[in-house]
Amino acid sequence: MKTAIFTGSFNPFTIGHADIVSRALTIFDSVVIGIGYNPAKTEHGDVQARISQIEAIYKDEPRVKVEAYDDMAADLAARHNAVAIVKGVRSVQDYEYERSQAEYNRLLGDGLETVLFFARPQLAAVSSSAVRTLQHFGKDVSRFLP
Repeated sequence: MKTAIFTGSFNPFTIGHADIVSRALTIFDSVVIGIGYNPAKTEHGDVQARISQIEAIYKDEPRVKVEAYDDMAADLAARHNAVAIVKGVRSVQDYEYERSQAEYNRLLGDGLETVLFFARPQLAAVSSSAVRTLQHFGKDVSRFLP
């Protein structure tokens, strides 16, 4: 069985994230969505609430598991015997960041590969930070959430 992990803060989990999971499930037998702590980002909201929200989205999809982790993505991958990390890329900046992370994960994960999914054009502008900004100003964000 080929498992991939999909890591991020997912604050909130958007339709762009859901698209990456859907596409990853066409290649991998299962996907573990790992909600991680990134010291470079400010944490907003409760991690357990995010886990519950994402689990509700995939309640009828047994190939998706959701969990929090506080170590390295390569460590999460090892715990699940994952063969790859999947990531979404919306821009050149995303690509450069993910390329750098892929190198570290390959070294730390003993050859662990990273598979990049390029954002569909209609989803390229959707980001968790943009959704949070819209929420802050009281805008309806339902069309950006699964």
